[in-house]
Amino acid sequence: MVTKKIRVLLADDHTILRKGVRMLIEAQADMEVVGEAKTGREAIDESRRLKPDIVVMDVSMPDLNGIEGTRQICNELMHTKVLALSMHKDSVYVREILRAGARGYLVKDSDDDDLLRAIRSVQRGEAFLSPAISDAVLTDYRKHVSNPVDLLTSREREILNMIADGKTNKEIATALNLSVYTVESHRGSVMEKLNLHNTGDIVRFAIRNGLIS
Repeated sequence: MVTKKIRVLLADDHTILRKGVRMLIEAQADMEVVGEAKTGREAIDESRRLKPDIVVMDVSMPDLNGIEGTRQICNELMHTKVLALSMHKDSVYVREILRAGARGYLVKDSDDDDLLRAIRSVQRGEAFLSPAISDAVLTDYRKHVSNPVDLLTSREREILNMIADGKTNKEIATALNLSVYTVESHRGSVMEKLNLHNTGDIVRFAIRNGLIS
């Protein structure tokens, strides 16, 4: 059975970087580069034309920046996801491009494996943050969200509700067609983001926030 490849569009104004990322991606059996763009406006036009699965988007580009490019792509193309790849580690850039609709953010000095893992995670519908910025971003988000539930991804909210309903990791894994390891990872992320320490804390949090009765 032939597995459908992840179709990637590269948007970055640095030709050498694009060529390097292209070589890395095309060496993978489950990915292919379907196009390139060197400005934010080109990224929008090529996304409309090619309808890629993933746009690897630089934040700072001429003509139109990656934040606005991301916003337009995410508003118009429901099945195209954006992964930001940037030199900026400032949480402000991260916050703004995530608000625009990006599903992940990776800094350019990350390892090759991090980029490949990020692309695959975003394609699965999961969020991905570069380890180099995750702590700063989490702190920043805690300052800017009024409801702590907003810290969670849709999958994390789903798992939070199921834990609060008394389901075990194995039961959740079966219901959502995930591995127990993946459920445990999401559970740990929920507890870290919400500063919860055990199942009792999760249940109380869910009741306080109206997630369960």
